[in-house]
Amino acid sequence: MLGIGGGGDVVGALAVARICQAHGCEVVLGGVAWERLPIDPHPGPRPASEIRDARPLAEHVLVAGPATATVDGGHFAEARMAELLGEETLLVDVWAAPEAIAKSLNDAALALGADAIVSIDVGGDVLGTGGEPGLASPLCDAVMLAATALAAERSDGALTAIAGVFGPCCDGELTIDEFLDRLAALSAAGSLLGAAGMTPDVVAELERAIVTVPTEASAQAIRCAKGELGISSIRRGRRSVPLSPLGAMTFFFDPVEAVRSTAPLAKAVVEARGLEDANDRLHALGVRTELDYERDAVKY
Repeated sequence: MLGIGGGGDVVGALAVARICQAHGCEVVLGGVAWERLPIDPHPGPRPASEIRDARPLAEHVLVAGPATATVDGGHFAEARMAELLGEETLLVDVWAAPEAIAKSLNDAALALGADAIVSIDVGGDVLGTGGEPGLASPLCDAVMLAATALAAERSDGALTAIAGVFGPCCDGELTIDEFLDRLAALSAAGSLLGAAGMTPDVVAELERAIVTVPTEASAQAIRCAKGELGISSIRRGRRSVPLSPLGAMTFFFDPVEAVRSTAPLAKAVVEARGLEDANDRLHALGVRTELDYERDAVKY
């Protein structure tokens, strides 16, 4: 169970993990080694070589514990989650090509005895087309969705892959209308798999989690689950979030079909040679990414 957008997406993944566990599944939680600038002032994700106190599970997948941190001492959300839960989590090095990440996901699944990978984005920007005015962090999601789809395709049927959006619109990047348009596209393509909400127990656990794991977007999903309506703001007022029952949901979809037909940014990077190349491929579509924002912010 991976939060694929970096930062606090692991909190959204925790909510979905509890849904899966309620149906008898065993779950290993994880995410991507990319903290936003307020947590890690280094722009971009961290490669495995810049992560300490973690052990390799596959070439681009590490096992993290409470002490796992960057070489500069910044703690990953996954390390905080490991401390909170009292169990190890996973960290994905997203600098590699989607094909290489997919191989590592398959290798990690084999090492863990897992038969499925569930990749969760908080907010829904993973489904963006690139033309949405509020789209701000498409790169990591696109690479990880592409890698998830490739992992399923390369596993010869041994690995089931599912993708999902937790807390639609709670990151302030897609509007409700934009998200519903993408949801309709998934449905029309036959790749929408279903939806689920959060029980009161899961909401209570997430409230405890966000005390330990900093995240604004997943915190808005909690507010939605508690019945709040209206407009909230995050990112120091730069993003507006519509609070509604929609934001308390998780929508599941087939990542392989989505990359083929309804997730154009993931499709654009599926053959990228690495993160820099993936970034360039999104630039070619006129899309600015979170890597660009972080690099520009550090310049000033």
